[in-house]
This record gives sequence, structure tokens and C-alpha cells, in this order.
Amino acid sequence: MRTYPYAFHIALDGNGLNGLEGRAGVCLFRYDPATGDHAYKVTYYPGASGGHAPNVDPSRRIGFLGNTGQHLLFYDLATLEEADRVSTLRFEVPDTTVKGSTHLVWLDDTQFVTSIGEHLWKFDLNRLTKAEQVAPHALKIPHAMKRTASGRYIVYGGMDHPTRGEAKEVGILDTVTGEVRRVALPTTCWHVVCHPVLDVFYAISFRVHPADRTDYEHWGMAWLRQYAFEIDAEDGRVVRHWVGDRDVPAHVNSDVTISDSELIFCTGGSHTVVLVDLLTLTQHRLIDEHPGALESLALTRQSANTLTESFMRGNVFGNAHLYAESLRVSRGALVDGIYACQLSADQSLLFTANRGQNHITVYDYPSLEVRDRIVMPELQEFDSRLGSFGDPRLGFHHSYLVSPPQADASITSDQSAGAS
Repeated sequence: MRTYPYAFHIALDGNGLNGLEGRAGVCLFRYDPATGDHAYKVTYYPGASGGHAPNVDPSRRIGFLGNTGQHLLFYDLATLEEADRVSTLRFEVPDTTVKGSTHLVWLDDTQFVTSIGEHLWKFDLNRLTKAEQVAPHALKIPHAMKRTASGRYIVYGGMDHPTRGEAKEVGILDTVTGEVRRVALPTTCWHVVCHPVLDVFYAISFRVHPADRTDYEHWGMAWLRQYAFEIDAEDGRVVRHWVGDRDVPAHVNSDVTISDSELIFCTGGSHTVVLVDLLTLTQHRLIDEHPGALESLALTRQSANTLTESFMRGNVFGNAHLYAESLRVSRGALVDGIYACQLSADQSLLFTANRGQNHITVYDYPSLEVRDRIVMPELQEFDSRLGSFGDPRLGFHHSYLVSPPQADASITSDQSAGAS
């Protein structure tokens, strides 16, 4: 059987505009940079919804598909066959269906911490129906979760709440004392990443406007400046921050990763990967995958679906500002952009998955030259009910990259390939 050094796991949520309500699946993309050979497998899981963020246990035996559908769902790393699932409603019922166990942090090969309802919970893979309530998470809706370099702190971003409003906060759990701290910020930050060696983490702003000025379940992209906050996990305070003015295409981020020299995040709204210099937090560079006019002509089915679902999210006349700002953010594109980006453990390759254009690209790092681009199959290959005129996007979302063991032996598994 052919083996490949890299395994790029990408969560799938189908072809809708709002991935929080779509399907739940995984795309496993295998790649050999020496030859350019690749292989892929796509699986959607029935009875589950809102596929969001994959993760792999430290021993590399099993995968987790974080989702917004109130399930803990695990799959076999090689076959993608479902290994286990449990309803989180048996532990705690959330006050909104947007609040799911989208991310987790591994404590060891079998134990992990995730968010359910108003609390952080500790689980063991061998006893999924038994769980320990760790502490109240202190946020409106916890989202991306990471563990700092020392392992002491679990840090997590927060989403705006449909009825409780704008979040503007991140959380920190001290695993030694059990203390939870809420860190107030000037902007909402869904996604975080940790520094490779310091107990410092970075939170990236996720700025939106609510429909009808109050409804944060049906939001639109805000054409506002974006932030990256450097936060000391021990002190629970912002140390430094980067700001990109509203003309910098850095809106509606997804995966966040990090190298020795750069903070790296991709944007579903702006079609870019933004790389911010860690030393100064003043300079940045970009990968731009914005579709041009000719490429957009080939994306008519996707564009039509985006328009249709946009009209379903808010009254056009009462929310004209949302439509106008979204077009400024996307620079006129009627499809979304890059939702997955992960850096290899040896920092030589950057993997991305473009949701709107349905392709996977491998870049050389740090040069950012394109090494390979693979157009993925249409969703119709996996669901014939859609018909030939249906939106063909598989629904790429967050990702997790498994690098060759020899490449990441010197760093922890949480830092080598974590999903944002």
C-alpha cells in the first residue's frame, strides 16, 4: 500500500454559506512532496451536522471531528470510518444550537478537555459516557482551544452569542490551580494559536455585524480593521498587538498556525493567508488566492448559492450595510476563501484548502511559492441528490496536519499540527 509523509485532515461542512448548519465530514488528503504524488478520501457522517475542526490524538490512533451539532464524534485515521460518537446533551444542554464541542485539547493519549454548555469538561476516550465537569468557562460561546508551550494553560477564543451579543473576550484555564480567567478584549476573537516555546498565545479578531443590528446568529462580514493580540497566559493580559487597517485583506479568519518567525492565519472572507512578523508585530505579507474575473465565471453555481443564502440571512433593505460591507471584504467575489492552513512541523511546507474554489494548495515555506495545487472533486460525486446544477463545494473548514514523525520529534504534538 502506498504511503505518504503528510496527512492533511480537513473538516467538511458541505456547500452552504453558513458552515455551522451544514453537513459533517472529513477530507483526508495525503501528500508526498518529493514526488508530488497525492491521494484523498472524503467521508460525510449521517446523523451529524456542522463539521468544523478535526484533531488527532497524540498517539496518532484516532481523529476527532469537532462540530456544532452537539456530538463528540471520532473516526479512524486511515479509513475515516466512524469509531465512536456520544451526544453531549446527556451532560449539559446549551442555550443555543450554535454552542457545540467544536474544538478540544488533548491532555494525553486518551484524555481531553472540551466545552459543553456553560462548562469545560474532561473526558477519556475509553469512557466517553463518563465525564468530569472541570469549571465554568466564563465566556458566551467558547470556540478554538489550544494548550500553551508548558502545558499548564488551556486557552480559548469566544464567539458572539445569538442573543447575549458581542463576545470581545478569550478564556484561560490554569490546569494546575483549576482557575479560569476571562480576558476582555476590544474585539471578538474566535481563533487562537500558542507560541512555540513561551506561555504566550495569539488571538485574531473576528469582526462581524449582526443582522437587524441585534441578531448575531445571522451576521455579515464587517469591513473594519483587524487585530492580532499577543496575550501572556500567566498574567492574563495583552502584551502587544498588530492592527491591519480595513484595506488589508485580513477579514473573517479561520485556521491559525505559527512558525518561528511569523504568525500565520487564513481568511475565508478576504481569500488570503496573512503572515505577521513575530519579532516586531508591525510587518506582514500575504498569499492572495482571490479569484479573478475569469475564475469567477467558472464559479457560477457557487456564486448563485451564496447570493440565495445571503438573502435568507437578512432583509436586504434593513441590512443593506451588511451586503455592501461583505462585498468590500470579499473584493467583489461571491464565494468564500481559504478556511484551512497548516504549517508542516519542519516549517518547509504550508498546506491550504480553499472552500470557495474547492482546491488544496501546497506552498513552499518561507518562499510562499506554489508547489502543487489540486482541484478536488465536486460534492455531487458523494451525493447524487444535488443534481448537476447544485453547489459543488465540499465545504472545507478547519484542518489538522500530521507531519512525518521524524520531522516533529523535537516539538510537542499540540504545536506541530493543531487545528485552529
